[in-house]
Amino acid sequence: MEERHLRTAQLLGEAGVHRLQKAHVAVFGLGGVGGYAAEALARAGVGALSLFDADVFSPSNLNRQLCAVQSTLGQPKAQVFAAHIAGIDPDVRVQAHRVFYLPETAQAWPLDIYDYVLDAVDTVAAKLELAMRAYAAGVPIISAMGCGNKLDPTAFEVSDLSRTQGCPLARVMRRECRARGIKGVRVVYSAEPALEPHGPAPQQTGGPARQGSPKKQTPGSVSFVPGAAGLMLAGAVVRAIAGLE
Repeated sequence: MEERHLRTAQLLGEAGVHRLQKAHVAVFGLGGVGGYAAEALARAGVGALSLFDADVFSPSNLNRQLCAVQSTLGQPKAQVFAAHIAGIDPDVRVQAHRVFYLPETAQAWPLDIYDYVLDAVDTVAAKLELAMRAYAAGVPIISAMGCGNKLDPTAFEVSDLSRTQGCPLARVMRRECRARGIKGVRVVYSAEPALEPHGPAPQQTGGPARQGSPKKQTPGSVSFVPGAAGLMLAGAVVRAIAGLE
C-alpha cells in the first residue's frame, strides 16, 4: 500500500481502503459544501470521482470555498477541482462536468454507474431529481440541507431525511420525497435557527442563470460552516463504502 494511504488504513483497515479505491462517487455541486466534500473523498482514497458544477469562481466565493483564490476567479469550478485533486493524488480518476443538474438535463447523466451520490446542489428541483433518480437506480445518496445564515458548525448531524427537524429545506424535501415514495435519503442538516442577514446580498457573477431557482435573498455564509457540513457528508460516504456503516 502506498504511503499516502497508510494512516487512513490504520482506521479503515486495508480492506476498507481497497473498497474506496474501487469506488466511483458522484459529487453534485462544488461550492462551499461540495468542494470540501470532494477534496475529502479524494484524500480518503476514493478511486474515481465525477464532479458536476456549472459555475465559475467569483469574488463572493473567496470567504468559504476551497480552490477560490485570486488566480482561479472566473475559472470553471469543475475543471479547477479536477486539477486540484490530480495534485493531491494523480491516481484518482476524475471526470469534470460543467453541468447545471436539473430535471431538464438529468437524463444525460444516469446515476446507476456510481457507488454513491453526494448532493451539494442548492436548488430544490435538482435535489429532488437526484433523490428520485438515485432511489430508482438503487444507488445510495446523501444530501446537504440548508447551511446558509448559520454560524454553529457543531450543530450539523447525519440523519435519515425522515427524522430531521428544525430545517426548512429538510421539511420541504421530506414532504416532496414522501409524496414521491422516495425513502432512505441520508442528509447532513442543522436544526440551528437561521440568522437574519445584514445588508444587501452580493452580486452573483460568473456561471449560467439557474433555471428553476426562484429569485430570493442570497443567504449569508462564513468560512467554517459549509466546510463542516461538506466534511460530514464525505465522512458518511467513506464510512459506508469502507463497510463501517
